Amino acid sequence: MFASTLLRPAAARLAHGRQIAHCGLRLQSARCSSTWNWAKSTASAADSASAPTSDSSPNNNNDRNPSPSVQQSILNQCSELHSSIMPLNTSLQGPLAKNSDKGTSLPFVFLVGNHSSGKSSFINYVLGRPVQTAGVAPTDDCFTVIAPGPKDVDQDGPALVGDPDIGFEGLRQFGPTLIHHTQLKVRDGIRNQDFMIIDSPGMIDSPVNYGGMVSNNNRDRSSSNSSAIMDRGYDFQGVVRWMAERADVVLLFFDPDKPGTTGETLNILLHSLGGMDHKLLIVLNKADQFKKIHDFARAYGSLCWNLSKVIPRKDLPRIFTMCLPVASSADGEAKSATTTEALDQRALADLHQTRDDVLAEVMKAPKRRIDNVITNLHDSVHLLLMHAVVAEDVRSRYSKRQWENRIQECSSLILGVGLSALGIHFDVPLQFTGGVVAATVIGVGGMHWFNSSKLKDVEEQLTSIEELSASFQRTHPQEVSEADEFYSAIWARIRDPLRLSLWRNGLNDFPSVSKSDVAKLQNILDEEIPRLRRLASPSHHGSKDK
Repeated sequence: MFASTLLRPAAARLAHGRQIAHCGLRLQSARCSSTWNWAKSTASAADSASAPTSDSSPNNNNDRNPSPSVQQSILNQCSELHSSIMPLNTSLQGPLAKNSDKGTSLPFVFLVGNHSSGKSSFINYVLGRPVQTAGVAPTDDCFTVIAPGPKDVDQDGPALVGDPDIGFEGLRQFGPTLIHHTQLKVRDGIRNQDFMIIDSPGMIDSPVNYGGMVSNNNRDRSSSNSSAIMDRGYDFQGVVRWMAERADVVLLFFDPDKPGTTGETLNILLHSLGGMDHKLLIVLNKADQFKKIHDFARAYGSLCWNLSKVIPRKDLPRIFTMCLPVASSADGEAKSATTTEALDQRALADLHQTRDDVLAEVMKAPKRRIDNVITNLHDSVHLLLMHAVVAEDVRSRYSKRQWENRIQECSSLILGVGLSALGIHFDVPLQFTGGVVAATVIGVGGMHWFNSSKLKDVEEQLTSIEELSASFQRTHPQEVSEADEFYSAIWARIRDPLRLSLWRNGLNDFPSVSKSDVAKLQNILDEEIPRLRRLASPSHHGSKDK
């Protein structure tokens, strides 16, 4: 990549510098006044996101992009639909997290990565002013929420989590240690007037707990999670997962010194960021520190090698290789920290362009909020629908066996009572009638005890992984026959939570799922979500009239 950029003329670099300066001026002019009111409607964010920029061409003026009112209507409808399925999820102890239907007051970008990978420096670059402390050693052990406001204000974790409007109440589930390791920074005069940025503690390995290895064994994974909780005092992987699920853009940072060799980072990528490829950007930062091309090749290859251990695909996602400007020359052109000792200036143009690409994705966070909310609704309904259908199949099979036992017991009881009645009617000796009654009572009681013990075995069998998988195949025959990877991935996500909820409630007390509940969920998938997608999608030749 760098070799090709060596052929670029100096004029291209100067033009690129002017483009960066123009982008900075445009971002400064785009600042709008705002008030620190977390309960305010996100229509202003949608309005800013949909406003035309200087890069817009005349051909785009006729695009039927959704208006701010339509965008707000879409968000409200998604919230209502999500809230409507939560009672069923609570009843079935479904896979959806508590308060998962409630989002944050503003869209946000979430940064996670190795310590000293340049997360704080990138945040300061995006904000246009120094907010986070940057350094080579780990400088922050908190999750920091940076939000726009009318003046600079700092709040601690309890105040942030306790705020009923900003939308981070769900972090309470991770305990007081996490709450005391979060903070809110409200800043005036920053570029992100319509979205928030969340910085996370830099990841660094304990030599005993991770050792740079990622295990897929459940026992090893449980031990690793326990060690991680002991390391930080809270479930770091769980917190990252919670943040990433609600984020609109997720940036995973690596740096040349630790290109993917940090085991905690790989664990996060495997267990916390799985299934979020649509909004995950992998960034190799500080690429201007390479002095030779083979140094870059070695670090880039090492990162790809480590990522291949946790990404089960032949083709790896794009890695955004970039650097940040830290100084300015006399003519105002942004320069890198090691311009004279590292790469030739012509090779930096590619890094600058990639940085602009990452910045553009960050600035799209308000636009992506609508798509992400619809995607989250679609994902939640699919999870709950499969949970409900498979759970009802298991419960109905258990109920069938239970009714068979009851019919057997009732038949024996009726037979005994009938024989006793006949004995009394035909004046059979009382010894015979009494014997029949005693045999009936003992036989029915023994049969009930035997059937109850067998039902426990049946319950254990029905809630085993093998039988649950058989239930999935029985309830989704077409998807299984077509080898539908989407449904297979959903099943892999809900299988263990479903087993836990069935075991916790017991099949005898597990609530039944009505056909109307299933029909409601299916209607959201078949009718409501496609309708919302059409409202939110930009115009194209294949789109229908909205």
